[in-house]
Amino acid sequence: MNNITNYFQKLKSNYHKETLKTTIDMAWPAIVESFFVAFAGLIDSLMVSSLGSSSVAAVGLTTQPKLLGLALFFALNVAISALVARRRGEQRQDSANEILYTAVLFIIVAAVILSVGFVAFAGPIMNFCGSTADTHDGAVAYFRIIMGGMIFNCIQMGINSAQRGAGNTRITMRTNVTSNVINIILNYLLINGHFGFPALGIQGAALATVSGTVVACIMSIASIFKKDNFISIPYIMSHKISPTAAAFFNLIKVGYSVFFEQVLMRIGFMLTAIMAADQGTDAMAAHQVGMNIMALSFSFGDGLQSTAVALIGRSLGAGDPDLAKEYGRTCRLIGAFIAVCLVGIYYFGASGLYHLFFREEHIVAIGVSIMHVIIFVVIFQICQVIYMGCLRGAGDTLYTAIASTISVTIIRTVVSYLFGYTLGFGIIGIWMGVLGDQISRFIFATVRFKQGKWVQIKI
Repeated sequence: MNNITNYFQKLKSNYHKETLKTTIDMAWPAIVESFFVAFAGLIDSLMVSSLGSSSVAAVGLTTQPKLLGLALFFALNVAISALVARRRGEQRQDSANEILYTAVLFIIVAAVILSVGFVAFAGPIMNFCGSTADTHDGAVAYFRIIMGGMIFNCIQMGINSAQRGAGNTRITMRTNVTSNVINIILNYLLINGHFGFPALGIQGAALATVSGTVVACIMSIASIFKKDNFISIPYIMSHKISPTAAAFFNLIKVGYSVFFEQVLMRIGFMLTAIMAADQGTDAMAAHQVGMNIMALSFSFGDGLQSTAVALIGRSLGAGDPDLAKEYGRTCRLIGAFIAVCLVGIYYFGASGLYHLFFREEHIVAIGVSIMHVIIFVVIFQICQVIYMGCLRGAGDTLYTAIASTISVTIIRTVVSYLFGYTLGFGIIGIWMGVLGDQISRFIFATVRFKQGKWVQIKI
């Protein structure tokens, strides 16, 4: 009884009402935003599933190379958000806007170069990812359209990262929710052809996604034209702010290890995807839906980590490391509660979820088995994502890079091969690798967060 009393007393001291209120006020728009991004991906798969399991598998093949292509921009997003949040706490609006201006110019140049390269080599890339005769053409067509329009996605991600760092999570929520609603509507119109629109199949799904990102890009640009915002074009113009080498090197300093982390992680993810593709088209289709479902749980952790980055950066910039730690713990507490709720939904709703996508009972059976692994994955996933976000937001990016590389590139790959091939568990063995990866990252992140050294990093 005394132990229980002590626990609740500790909980009360660590998570007082004001901190919880501030966290929830900033977190819910970020969670809604991230959820809609993941939900749109799930709807993509649901609508594409009307074309057959080979189409679902084809879209699935493009996921990891697409994310590998975006690795540089994911790294920049972390750096932008962390630096802007820190400058917000330091009340250095000029430096924050300088960082954004420099970052956007670099994003435009890099996105154009990478886009051309990925479109040109789409065929060989899909071959490397394990495409087959019934998935190759669809995967190539989808990939070329998605990567051809990546510049719009990259620009809006960069601006939205700055807005999150400044604490403007509602702006980014509106941007992404609108984008994904447009994506879903155009999916309906263009995949199978409705209301006079052409039936474009997989290409229609890709065009819908790009159209949504174009709208998101326009909305993001419009958001920084408001005079009163911390991040603002009028402020940049009135104070004659220009891109600087100092801002660029600050971005590199914070982001370089995240970039290598992203690349190595994506290689690990890609190797897992190749092993999944090797299990056959039906298994790959079930795997892709499972990844989409897991992305839904990730969205809650992602929204909370975005919140943690902004609040932690602001607290550290204001010279209050104890408050930074408290915000991190509060975000994780909320995340743990959400994880428990999702476990119940996934456990009891596994069969129903997969029946939304497939009529073939053998594919549904594979999916249910995957869901039985996901219910364990989600517990570790949400908590590790939040703590890893806390560390990245504080600038402890070298540690997160090493931890993620060990977990994703090595542990996930080795465990997937061991269970999938050596022990003969097939696609379920691949998911055992996913579970091993999440447990490993959870341990790394939790130990580092509790050590507390990350609050001393200067960026």
